[in-house]
Amino acid sequence: MASTASFYGTNHGFQLGYNSGTIGPITIENHLPPGKFSEMCYELFADSRSWKERPETPPPPSSTVPFRRDPDFVDRGTLLDRILEKGSASPSRIALVGLGGVGKSQLVIEYSYQVRDRSPDTWVFWVHTSNAARFEQSYREIADRVKIPGRKDPKTNIFNLVSEWLHNEGKGKWMLILDSIDDDRFLHEIPLSSRDESDSRIPAQPLFNYLPLNAHGSIIITTRSRGVAAKMVEDGDIIAVESMDQIHAQTLFEKKLGKQENQEDIIELIAALEFMPLAIVQAAAYIKQRAPRSSVKQYLTEFQKNDYRKMSLLDYKGGQLRRDQEAKNSIILTWQISFNHLRQERPTAADLLSLMSFFDGHGIAEFLLYDRNQKGTNHDSMENETSDKDEISAVDSDVNDQFEEDIVTLRNFSFISVNMDGASFGMHGLVQLAMQKWLETNGQHEQWKQQFIQNLSKEFPKPEYRNWEKCELIFPHAQSAVAQLPHTDNLLEEWALLLNNAALFALSKGNIIEAEKMAVNVMKATKEKLGSEHESTLSSTNMVGLVLDRQGKYKEAEAMHRHTLAAREKMLGVDHLETLISLGNLAVVLDRQGKYKEAEAMHRQALATREKVLGVDHLDTLISMSNLSLVLNKQGKYEEAEAIHRQTLAARERILGVDHPNTLTSIGNLGLILNRQKKYKEAEAMNRQALAGFEKVLGVDHPDTLTSRSILGFGLYMQEKYEEAEAMHRQALAGYNKVLGVDHPNTQTSIGNLGLVLDRQGKYEEAEVMHRQALAGFEKVLGVDHPNTLTSMDNLSLVLERQGKYKEAEAMHRQALAGYNKVLGADHPDTLASLSSLGTVLERQGKYEEAEEMNQQALATREKVLGVDHPNTEIREAEPMHRQALAGYEKVLGVDHAMTLMSMRYLSVVLKKQGRRDEALEVLHTYIQLQQLKLGPDHPDTISATADFNDWQPKHRKRDMVTRFFRKQ
Repeated sequence: MASTASFYGTNHGFQLGYNSGTIGPITIENHLPPGKFSEMCYELFADSRSWKERPETPPPPSSTVPFRRDPDFVDRGTLLDRILEKGSASPSRIALVGLGGVGKSQLVIEYSYQVRDRSPDTWVFWVHTSNAARFEQSYREIADRVKIPGRKDPKTNIFNLVSEWLHNEGKGKWMLILDSIDDDRFLHEIPLSSRDESDSRIPAQPLFNYLPLNAHGSIIITTRSRGVAAKMVEDGDIIAVESMDQIHAQTLFEKKLGKQENQEDIIELIAALEFMPLAIVQAAAYIKQRAPRSSVKQYLTEFQKNDYRKMSLLDYKGGQLRRDQEAKNSIILTWQISFNHLRQERPTAADLLSLMSFFDGHGIAEFLLYDRNQKGTNHDSMENETSDKDEISAVDSDVNDQFEEDIVTLRNFSFISVNMDGASFGMHGLVQLAMQKWLETNGQHEQWKQQFIQNLSKEFPKPEYRNWEKCELIFPHAQSAVAQLPHTDNLLEEWALLLNNAALFALSKGNIIEAEKMAVNVMKATKEKLGSEHESTLSSTNMVGLVLDRQGKYKEAEAMHRHTLAAREKMLGVDHLETLISLGNLAVVLDRQGKYKEAEAMHRQALATREKVLGVDHLDTLISMSNLSLVLNKQGKYEEAEAIHRQTLAARERILGVDHPNTLTSIGNLGLILNRQKKYKEAEAMNRQALAGFEKVLGVDHPDTLTSRSILGFGLYMQEKYEEAEAMHRQALAGYNKVLGVDHPNTQTSIGNLGLVLDRQGKYEEAEVMHRQALAGFEKVLGVDHPNTLTSMDNLSLVLERQGKYKEAEAMHRQALAGYNKVLGADHPDTLASLSSLGTVLERQGKYEEAEEMNQQALATREKVLGVDHPNTEIREAEPMHRQALAGYEKVLGVDHAMTLMSMRYLSVVLKKQGRRDEALEVLHTYIQLQQLKLGPDHPDTISATADFNDWQPKHRKRDMVTRFFRKQ
């Protein structure tokens, strides 16, 4: 008996037994894994003359792709076509480059099956390239698949053996897929196993040299690194794989999960996942596994809760079966492996990526990133000035070179992209989230958060108009900073300054929601950490007050500004510039509440101090002047208001230019003041100029633009340009509803103004609806005694009167008049207008004595306050007074102006009541003629006057007079 050896496992030992007979020629049919023991065994038989390999039949072409074809694969349009086009070239080497999880391997798997479908005689080989060992394993599998002779000899250079086979044109066409070459260093090293001890003439080479380039073969690689790709293929043969578009992402999601009813939730979810294929597959798998207890809407809600929950969901490891065993099914882990590799390869690039992860990912300006490289640099010393400048120049040059190299590295890893402007960068939000998680794990999150806040705080300028362009550029990053609450007092102050400036900019641009978010967050944080009287807290309280003012929440705004003012007076003194800011802001919000006297006193105080401390042309002084003129205008002090505003406008045009928002505000406000004085043509010109400027500078939906449009609409209404006025008010109303909301006082004012125009056009029912809506809104938001509420009440009374609803109209007028007397005083123009309106409705009901009393009181007060020749000095009862008013209106406003016609109508009524019927009919006849020409025979005012004309005729002449009158028309 002779012994025979049999080997198991990994050949750590051998077993001996007894066998009868002789040992014949040994044929080794299954090669042993390389190792000392197998080499020893081969050495035992090396000199045997009977050693040979059994001849093998070459197999037909096949594929070694280790993954099944994906039935849910989504063709992304031209991407596969581009791969096919470049892969069909001879010879061909192409690279798919993209972020981990973007679908590179899935594309190449599908492509490999399509190649086999089109060309069954083409070999397709899959090579794992995560490291040298797996690369060698893949080459051995290729050698086994194609049955290359000599492959079982452990002394054979397997790389050379496979390479020679691939070079042999007689072996047919082939495609080599090198998947996931993210670190290519092993390809450029000489592995020990590549030495061919059976043939000393073959020198050992780097693995890269064993990748042949010939006409009958092609190589396609997938990598996250463009730098790796550039070393293996031509630039023109690199195909960038980006995240999917919405349509393809939605298709992928529904293929994985099944058709869903709520398409809006799916679209929102895939957008939140940034159309990243691996993340989409993960989400679908998560929902599917937990159904029916989980749904798309529930997943989306959870995903949007906070970053912690988002990270948890993105860390889910299910869903993707067609990924290599070393690849991670969690997209977060996939990226974090790349971060670790980046930190090892180029630490400065990892630092840059760490900083960039805190910014908004869509436009990270280059100038915001440099400070990370300047830690510890000290340029304070001025000694050896020339030498220091040269040294600093050299340092700056080195920093710039390092920055550029870091950018190249990050682009090569597909972590960032360069925007079209060449001066800013983009970064996927999910990658930023993964990077911040990585920083937390490695204890570096606070360090880079601090750097991010300091860089932004340093660069965000004062939100003045001249700085708006830079503010606009940085603002999205300030929005990102809201969530990065600092833990130290010093950094908290920088953070607060940054966000207060950003909030003021947002408010200036009409972005009230974002301004509120920033201001409230800062106020809460500073109040808790620094105390309620710290200047950072007071700045944020002031900012919150401004936001509340813009939202129409005047009482809350007043409380904020009173608190800030009291604290600043105590801490800084009454004449401090910050105190004056609070004083002016409080005065504005008092003005909005109709507290005109208190507001005026505060504005005068702020103005006097600013003129003394800052000078008459300082911008803050001009703000005080502008605000003072507005509150004077609301009190009917038109001449002083106009004078101050003309002075303000002239200074702003000289200092700021005609297109500055503050200048445009002055132009519009001056137009408003001129309107109140019936200087309509000049007012219209001013208002049109202001509106055009606001539309150009701020945009059509900015609140200031909408206010300007509303003011112009009111001026057009006063000039009886009703159609254009209506169009202006409807546009303004639509804008206010969109930007400020239906309950905002500006929206209610716009509703009321539209009601006025509709009233004048005889659209009484719609006008009544508008006025009732405005009145209800004002009562709810501003209270029953606010001047805007009282004006709305008066306007509703007028339209009720025109519809013959005299009792309700009278009640409304009396309530409004009482309110005006209480809030504005008996001499205010609005009080006098309300008094006259009440007199009119009393006349309509035949209450002539009380009506005359009202009208005489209104006349006497108007003459006292405005002067005898002022157009508003109307005379309602006495004939001489009415004729005086009529003459004044004809002279100032024209014969066919609404106020002239109204005066004419009242004169006819007075003459009729005096028994002077013929004169009354003559005046009424003229009125009807003008009304017919102006508004047409079907207008309610024309019909009403015609009815009166008919009623006033003597009975025996009634038919003849009326017929003769209309025949003349």
